Amino acid sequence: MADGSHSSSDSHPLSDAASPAPLSPFHLAVQVNDLAEARKFYGELLGCSEGRSASTWVDFNFFGHQFVCHLNPDKTPGGIHCNEVDGHGVPVPHFGIVLDMQRWSALADRLKSKGVEFVIAPYIRFQGEPGEQGTMFFYDPSGNAIEMKGFNDISALFAK
Repeated sequence: MADGSHSSSDSHPLSDAASPAPLSPFHLAVQVNDLAEARKFYGELLGCSEGRSASTWVDFNFFGHQFVCHLNPDKTPGGIHCNEVDGHGVPVPHFGIVLDMQRWSALADRLKSKGVEFVIAPYIRFQGEPGEQGTMFFYDPSGNAIEMKGFNDISALFAK
């Protein structure tokens, strides 16, 4: 529209699905109650390399995205709501990453071998439907919910 407004049929200029741009790194900051535990969990267990840090925060490369753990010694796990999805209580809020199925399966095997306690154990959701995906949910030591997804066909990420 000439006045700069957009009708509901207009796509947003920064998220035009018709011509997707390469993904930009996402930035996410969460609270943790112990930075040493966060370093062990995200760095050693998940394999995220560490970037900048200070006495109250640490930056991680979370699969190519900037993930920052900010220290809040008073943070306690809990207060997570669950929504029903595919017969499971999915913790909300949560964050994670979408991987190809081979990397997702390898990560699931690694987490199982390290004794990670799953909220939702690795399984294939929406089998045979658009958007079929591997999924698993678990918590970090500070109670932040994490979902890891795997797709055989990443182009099906937003399939209906």
